[in-house]
Amino acid sequence: MSTRRSFLCNAVAGLAGLRLSASAVAAERAAPAAAGAGMWHNWSGIESCQPRQWPVPASLDELAGLLKAAPGPLRCVGAGHSFTGLVPTSGTLLSIDRLSGLLHHDAQAGIATFGAGTRIAQATRLLDDAGLALMNQPDIDMQSFAGAMATATHGTGQRYGAMHSELLGLKLMTPAGDLLDCSPTQRPELFNAAQVSLGALGVVTEVTLKVRPRHFLRRHVWLAPNEELFAQAESLAAKHLHFELYLLPFTGYGAAIAHDEAPIGAVQRPPAQDEDVLRDLQRLRDWFGRWPSLRRWVAAKAIGDTKAEDMVDVSWELLASVRPTRFNESEYHVPREQGVACLREVLATLEKRNDVFFPMEFRFIKGDGAWLSPFHGRDSCSIAVHALQGEPYDYLVRDLGPVFRRHGGRPHWGKLHDMSSTELAARYPRWRDFLAVRRELDPQGRMLTPYVARLLGVG
Repeated sequence: MSTRRSFLCNAVAGLAGLRLSASAVAAERAAPAAAGAGMWHNWSGIESCQPRQWPVPASLDELAGLLKAAPGPLRCVGAGHSFTGLVPTSGTLLSIDRLSGLLHHDAQAGIATFGAGTRIAQATRLLDDAGLALMNQPDIDMQSFAGAMATATHGTGQRYGAMHSELLGLKLMTPAGDLLDCSPTQRPELFNAAQVSLGALGVVTEVTLKVRPRHFLRRHVWLAPNEELFAQAESLAAKHLHFELYLLPFTGYGAAIAHDEAPIGAVQRPPAQDEDVLRDLQRLRDWFGRWPSLRRWVAAKAIGDTKAEDMVDVSWELLASVRPTRFNESEYHVPREQGVACLREVLATLEKRNDVFFPMEFRFIKGDGAWLSPFHGRDSCSIAVHALQGEPYDYLVRDLGPVFRRHGGRPHWGKLHDMSSTELAARYPRWRDFLAVRRELDPQGRMLTPYVARLLGVG
């Protein structure tokens, strides 16, 4: 969510005789307070639970014992960056943080194996030390590999799929404590199910994935009118290695962000201004929200003279962002040919509410074959919408869900949505195949909370 430039700060603050300060975002940097001893809550604070146990196994043997004997339902937790009810349980909440690290790598073959509890941020540094890098990565890198794969977490770039599409193999421990290896050639049906599993098949303990040599990227960021960006989005996505848009509601403008490979050399990186930009947009909302036309006029005046910006750095430094400001989020993935049309309609729907100010994110993702992948069988565009933590967010689902449905959208598994199991089954050709694998691996429903059972449509 970045133009890496505080394009409104001086202009808007000058109008009101005010300047933004570091204290403006201080409240959003603090995590929500825990409700009690042993209480778990997700990153935004809207999901929580009081598990009976919260173990952190240090070995596969210890994990197997827990899966067989610990009180159910059994759920795994990583960074807690999902906004849906995938994690909460009244039984056992398992953390695999200690099953982490770079276990093996082969630079010549472009392969690396990690413990599935490894956070993406940790993995990028470990690979960097080995002269390697991930093929692509999401904007937020605090997730574990297991969590990112389970929910089909993705970056952007029409040549790249979601993170699970780079998998060459994985190890899955079933609720019975059996450790199964699977890949496209070994237990391929299980592999297709386990790539995106919602944590319903057992616990992924190890992942092997494609990697590439360490490389630098050049980021180019520019602001342009929305209509110009809508017209050019497809060609820009084809032109650049990684490309995305951030539309700025009630301004008429958006930020285009392109990344392309650059020669390894000196870092060129001005200080990030993401939080300043976000606070400026919030100020515009707070001061002029009742007068949308004035709000748009002020924004246009401030944005008009903003210069494009470039920076160069190692890939993982540019592809990931720090998000101290907390929010709630809904995200859908629509067929690529529907992307821009859906984006237009989502923006128009959002701008019926004067309280909206968060930028909208628009990305490109290559299709894949994982059974529960939102990108199964089709290249897609991803549209993400956000609401500030502590402010109403129900409209993200209530008002925008119908728009996404009309355009054939599939929801991000970790983001807010209200699609029923019946609707989801109709959008996933291999839905029944996944349910059959789930029944075989977990006949007692040890991994099923009420939320997960309802989502999958199982008793």
